[in-house]
Amino acid sequence: MSINIGKPIEILLVEDNEGDVGLVEEVFEESKMKNILHVAEDGEEALQFLHKEGKFKDVPRPDMILLDLNLPKKDGREVLEEIKSDDNLKRIPVVILTSSSAEKDIIKMYDLHANSYITKPVDFEQFIKVIRTIEDFWLEVVKLPSKNQL
Repeated sequence: MSINIGKPIEILLVEDNEGDVGLVEEVFEESKMKNILHVAEDGEEALQFLHKEGKFKDVPRPDMILLDLNLPKKDGREVLEEIKSDDNLKRIPVVILTSSSAEKDIIKMYDLHANSYITKPVDFEQFIKVIRTIEDFWLEVVKLPSKNQL
């Protein structure tokens, strides 16, 4: 039984690795929270989604964004900077989910106002555990702004 009685949580996953996308989709499909997972395969597509451009003109506004840093076309650092400098997008929580554990990336992402930074584990079971932890914390514990406040 779903705990989330209202509308589903809209999540934008910005990830170019098909394997990681598949794992995240699998975990969220099994979620106890109602959610809809949208996927953007590169930074430019993510920004088109967020600005409702082209094929994304009718997409819903995400309640949260899972953002990889190492993306084609426009990397996650640029995407985060654009999101957090846009008055219409800056309140959407952005969780960095990346393979980089470089201290300079961690510092830079928090300087750009990332809401959290998570390094992807290489191990399959640990990766699933991390995604479930994100789900538990961000979708069950944290109070997100309502759609009209974002």
